[in-house]
Amino acid sequence: MHAMPTTLIEPAALLPHLGDPQWAVIDCRFDLARPDWGAGAYRAAHIPSARYAHLERDLSGPRSERTGRHPLPDPTTLAATLGRLGIDATVQVIAYDQGSGAFAARLWWLLRWLGHRQVAVLDGGFAAWERAALPVSSADAARPARQFRAAPDPSQLASTTEVSAALDSGALASGAAILVDARSAERFAGENETIDPVAGHIPGARNHPFSGNHDAHGRFLAAGELRAAWQRTLRGGAAHQLIAMCGSGVTACHDLLALEVAGLPGGRLYAGSWSEWICDPAHAVARGA
Repeated sequence: MHAMPTTLIEPAALLPHLGDPQWAVIDCRFDLARPDWGAGAYRAAHIPSARYAHLERDLSGPRSERTGRHPLPDPTTLAATLGRLGIDATVQVIAYDQGSGAFAARLWWLLRWLGHRQVAVLDGGFAAWERAALPVSSADAARPARQFRAAPDPSQLASTTEVSAALDSGALASGAAILVDARSAERFAGENETIDPVAGHIPGARNHPFSGNHDAHGRFLAAGELRAAWQRTLRGGAAHQLIAMCGSGVTACHDLLALEVAGLPGGRLYAGSWSEWICDPAHAVARGA
């Protein structure tokens, strides 16, 4: 009996399970600049038996003036969505996106937050599936609905209040709390900000762009390479001191997945991230590397 995958899975390892009622494949392809692109890409061609989950409609809650761009969905609402997708406590879930796992990792993290550990991301995404010349389908896949029971774990989350307190108390400066921002180096530095109305980063945050977790094909680096890179970012600190953030709590999940692959679990997600931090003009902003 093979252990169920809980971090990454290769296309060839997924292939024999297509159509298995105990395996749910979820297509998470998305483009922030074109929110309807992923659903269109799914209709054109997807992994056979995969269902589609939309980042903003399915994997995020409604925005308000005090939230970031992709607030966490209400656990009850998310549980209903997962049930509609044919997921319950017994199902192995495989999430994929167009390549790097930036959006698939959000579903991976959400399921774990709700207490479901049997979830993995397809390494290299749909691009890797196509490079391997594996079958695709344009048929809308159906899965019978199931009952998903959510058991959200608040210990996996950090709030804006908590991050603000860590900044004010000096915990970020001393390394007692480690805030890591997954955005690109230029957005972290406050240069070429095209998404959020304020440029920069939270003072004391460290930058570990999620793009550094994968190779040119969107495949995660080997566990040892990830571990070495993350130990440089941690600077001797422990993974459980880490709070992952990004622009809106999406690519931060990629950093948390990379840490899990590296054997450095225990980090938390600042779900509101930069876009929520800047909702309050009193919050400090830093610029530069």
